[in-house]
Amino acid sequence: MEHQDEIYQSHAEGYDRLIQREDFRGNLLPALEAIVPLRGKIVVDLGTGTGRFPCLLAGIDAQVLGLDRSLAMLRVARAKLALLPQPAGRLAVGDNVALPVRSGLAEIVLAGWTFGHATVWSQARWRQEVAPALREAFRVLRTGGTAIVCETLGTGSPEPAPPTPALADYYRYLEQEWGFRRRVVATDYRFASVDEAVSTLRFFFGEEMGDLVRSNHWTVVPEWTGIWWRHA
Repeated sequence: MEHQDEIYQSHAEGYDRLIQREDFRGNLLPALEAIVPLRGKIVVDLGTGTGRFPCLLAGIDAQVLGLDRSLAMLRVARAKLALLPQPAGRLAVGDNVALPVRSGLAEIVLAGWTFGHATVWSQARWRQEVAPALREAFRVLRTGGTAIVCETLGTGSPEPAPPTPALADYYRYLEQEWGFRRRVVATDYRFASVDEAVSTLRFFFGEEMGDLVRSNHWTVVPEWTGIWWRHA
């Protein structure tokens, strides 16, 4: 995960090449909209990265504010959003535990693949990182709004499951202590060749993942996403 933190800060373009290959069947947006309608809603996107959710929601007229603490990621996101034919929201620097957003602004708060990093970066203290981030998410939600957390349930796995014991603890924490509900969606990667799959996934996930992809001759690589949600 320290390797991944360095990627977020210094190799945003490479990270975005990975993200562009994920969810090639387009399952994520319908799964989100099955939980709560997103069209035309005011959405605050935490840990927006290279703009995955602002780009995804641009076609349904959602008003998205994407926040991230990495300037490198935001630069890539801005370049991508500028190429879209329709307005795709705004981007700003923001930390999950101190959001630059007034209380009650958002109808939807999205937190995609962001809170879970605390289980490694803060290790035994991850609850002290995740709890204030969740409190901030609910602070900026208006009454009746919905908080949605997306996290991995496995890369290269035949069935969805938490990749680490710490993430399993974190997912139970969301459900048992914060009252989130969960659904699972397949968001598989697709690559033009086995070589591209190996190099792209090895860049982010490490040598073992690259070897797994090579041994299976995968151009389509299984990825499972958990979607947790709770209405304010």
